[in-house]
Amino acid sequence: MLKVSWMNDPEWLLFDLGGVLIESTVFENLNRLLAESLDAASIKRRWLYSASVRLFELGEISAEEFAERFIAEWQLDLSETAFLMEFASWPRAFFPGAKQTLRELRKNHRLACLSNSNPLHWGRFGDFDADFDVALFSHQLGVIKPDPEAFVLALDKCGVEPAAVYFYDDCAANVDTALSLGIKGFQVDGFESLQQLLRSQGLYPA
Repeated sequence: MLKVSWMNDPEWLLFDLGGVLIESTVFENLNRLLAESLDAASIKRRWLYSASVRLFELGEISAEEFAERFIAEWQLDLSETAFLMEFASWPRAFFPGAKQTLRELRKNHRLACLSNSNPLHWGRFGDFDADFDVALFSHQLGVIKPDPEAFVLALDKCGVEPAAVYFYDDCAANVDTALSLGIKGFQVDGFESLQQLLRSQGLYPA
């Protein structure tokens, strides 16, 4: 693959986690629970702006209250206990090769993650400090993507100007917000898509 010429080598690389570095079955499994399935773009957008999801991933409601609200909002036919068991299992693990990619990138750049998360999903993983210089999660910070405040806080935590950051996310709305703030944002579709883009940007060995 030919290397694309980019104006500035970024100081920081900022990553979403689910669907980018971590394998997630959120949308596939959620679609299975719906009375009528949605296409990929529709279910992602509905999830991103879901009132119950936002409250839970902002850390404002308990898991039990989230289950009650989510089941009502999405009209699911299962108990709160059954839903929470399903929900907790949806994030899987880092994609094969993802941690090695981060180690390679970290030789020349500082790395951060900015993830919409919640205690149930966050608790499935270990210490993110081994993989990132800065690890930011919505339920701990009280800010959430695609709200601009989440990106402003990320820039502040990293101590960097927007133009010195490349941001990678699988959700178009999040990338759009990043771009509106002067961050160089890129939408990717899974880890292989991310690797291909990093190579084309000259950030990762071919």
